[in-house]
Amino acid sequence: MKKEKTMHELAKEFPNKTYRELEKYRDADRQEEAAQIPITESQKLQEELEPIKKGVCVTGALRKDREEPSWFPDGITFQEKYEKEHKLRQEAEGELTILKGIETNRVKEAQTRCNQLQDELDRVKKENNDLFNRIADSLEVDESHQKMNGKLQERLTELEEENKKMHEHLNKQVENARKSGM
Repeated sequence: MKKEKTMHELAKEFPNKTYRELEKYRDADRQEEAAQIPITESQKLQEELEPIKKGVCVTGALRKDREEPSWFPDGITFQEKYEKEHKLRQEAEGELTILKGIETNRVKEAQTRCNQLQDELDRVKKENNDLFNRIADSLEVDESHQKMNGKLQERLTELEEENKKMHEHLNKQVENARKSGM
């Protein structure tokens, strides 16, 4: 692919030509280069549906149609066609506005629901934390009760042994008193 020359380069190369002539020269080079580019599948299909004359600038032809009122093949003027398309465009923009409004409402509803769920999650987390603290307090009380229960158990064992010793001592005294005749 050859490099496209700028208008400045063309003016240097052809100093006797006017700007308009240089444009035609450059456009001829572009047309020649464009003719060498293979047509894509979509261009082939488009050409079958709506053939475009070779060498006709589509946007230029549309501009010309706007400038010079003409009859379209379906029997309506450019102005009528423009008004029809303008009306369709306005309807599409109206529908788009409605859809945007609906989507905005959905987003607001989703945001509200999200906020509600976040509040619920915060509440459950707080409740969970409170329960955790209650369990920790209960375990602390349980531990102190176990220590106290252990001490009471030791004291009970001591008292039972003392009671047993006193019982044995009293039994010996009663036995001695019986032996002595009392």
